[in-house]
Parts: sequence; C-alpha cells; structure tokens
Amino acid sequence: MKIRIELDEEQKEDEVVIHCRSLTDEIRRIQRAVSEALSPEQNIILYKGDTEFYIPMEDILFFETEGSVLNAHTRDNAYQTRYRLYELEELCSGSFTRVSKSALVNVREIFSLSRSTLSATGVISFAGSHKQVFVSRHYNRQLREKLLDWRKK
Repeated sequence: MKIRIELDEEQKEDEVVIHCRSLTDEIRRIQRAVSEALSPEQNIILYKGDTEFYIPMEDILFFETEGSVLNAHTRDNAYQTRYRLYELEELCSGSFTRVSKSALVNVREIFSLSRSTLSATGVISFAGSHKQVFVSRHYNRQLREKLLDWRKK
C-alpha cells in the first residue's frame, strides 16, 4: 500500500481520497480512523416532537429501531432521528458498531457485556443508565473486534 500526500495551496477544502481495488477490512479501518480523527466533536440533529436538538455524538449510547422509528438514546433521554440505520452506520463508523439488525452502539460507552452460554448472544449495559441493548449472535464477533481495537488506542 502506498500513502501519498499532495499539497495544493489553491484547494478550498482539505479532502482525503482512498484509491483501492476493493473495499477490504484494512481499507475500512483506515476510513474509520480518518473519520474519527476528523470529527471527534460531531453533533447530530435529533427530534422530540417539533423540537430539534443538537446532541454531541459522544453523548449517544446507541441507536435502535422500533418499528419504523429510529431512536437515539442518551443516558437520560430518547430522541428520534430522520436517518436510516445504515446511514448512521456510515456516518458514525468511528466509535459505533452494529450489534443487531436494529441497533448501533457507541463502543466507548459500553460498561458491561453479558453473554448467554447457550446462544452466543449478549446484553450490553451502559454506566449511569438503566438502558440495555441486545447483541445478536451474528454481530457478536464484530463487536468483540471493535472492543479490542478500542482498547488498543
């Protein structure tokens, strides 16, 4: 893999472009690292009724679908978002990971992970909150890898 930086004083905005033959795990990790470095204090627009709230991404514990509604959960509140879960997965790729078909979790906010010995599913708990999220068997390995990556930082 080559890494190249091109300086262009006439460029109006900095841009990072990754040229690759295929989207490998290594390329995804690079994308996540760059995204995380560029937007550590990113805010998201969330809603309660007719009121808009501007919430820092690091305050979000998890996103979860309930029927056709996608909710963003903080320690004390739940808000609605107009994003789709797959859009949030791309937008929040730095410290968030998918844990089921209907949930995306902020890895940095996980306090504990309980596992079922029979089915490899689990329950995520968050410090300072009664809220919990279930981890499906399909996403369990991905979550563990994300937790290991986060611990190494």
